Amino acid sequence: IKANVMAGILLGALLPFVFAALTMKAVGSSAMTIIKEVRRQFKEIDGLLEGRPGVVADHQRCVSLCTLASLKYMIAPGVLAVLAPLLVGILPGGIEMLGGLLAGSLSSGFLLAVTMANAGGAWDNAKKYVEAGKVVDENGEVQGKGSEVHKAAVTGDTVGDPFKDTSGPALNILIKLMSIISLVLAPRIRLLPYQGIDLFA
Repeated sequence: IKANVMAGILLGALLPFVFAALTMKAVGSSAMTIIKEVRRQFKEIDGLLEGRPGVVADHQRCVSLCTLASLKYMIAPGVLAVLAPLLVGILPGGIEMLGGLLAGSLSSGFLLAVTMANAGGAWDNAKKYVEAGKVVDENGEVQGKGSEVHKAAVTGDTVGDPFKDTSGPALNILIKLMSIISLVLAPRIRLLPYQGIDLFA
């Protein structure tokens, strides 16, 4: 296997993990934005926390914050998906490296997407299983809501939800987007005068 291709495969195999990390971080940052807004409303809107009749929360503000946060925090993953094939392709020997990049990202990205979807679903179902009262300890006591087992399941579900709802499905988009951009750019990249140069010669 050529060195250019191998370098592309290694770089491509890395990209889905970076992309997944960025999308997971985006979910956490967006959630924190909403938490801060909810705390602000509880503090500033008199009677909201007590549930006083007639006192209504500002739901529209929360929806607007969610929309803005989702757009803001997904810029970096989107730029990564668009620029990675372009930057690799314009390097000397980049056509071979670009082929390796696509092969590596497809191989690791598909497996990572399936793993995240299954793991996220398992964590989500584990929490539901505990909440249904089906977990019993060695003393015969049901470990339901409020128990240490339930707290651990909630922690798992906190990671599981972005796994199965955000990062897993988004990896399919990463793979498709990189492939389409590569198909569009490859004929033009081949025309660059230095494309016959091997980086590792």
